[in-house]
Amino acid sequence: MARKRNSENDLVVSSGAAPAPVRRKTTAARPKHSPTTADETAVSPVREPQMEAPLAPPVAEYAPSHEEIARLAYLYWEARGYQGGSPEEDWLRAEGELRMQTSAAV
Repeated sequence: MARKRNSENDLVVSSGAAPAPVRRKTTAARPKHSPTTADETAVSPVREPQMEAPLAPPVAEYAPSHEEIARLAYLYWEARGYQGGSPEEDWLRAEGELRMQTSAAV
């Protein structure tokens, strides 16, 4: 098997010499803010407040009952011949389908 070659030079440490100073990254000078001109200080025209449309009353979200979800989940299991699948998946599928039916009706 081929050996991995190390291409780095060996580190040479001399005794008695002071350590090299640490280099730090210099930060870029931040641009100074330019003085504002007369055009920038001009006041924008004042707009009159517009009348807001009245809010519609909140619609309560329909949540299917426990019995409705259980009945539909059972029908999914029955359609599979009472075999396979997962009760949790049937439950979530039934719940999602009932919510979609009721949201489409509203």
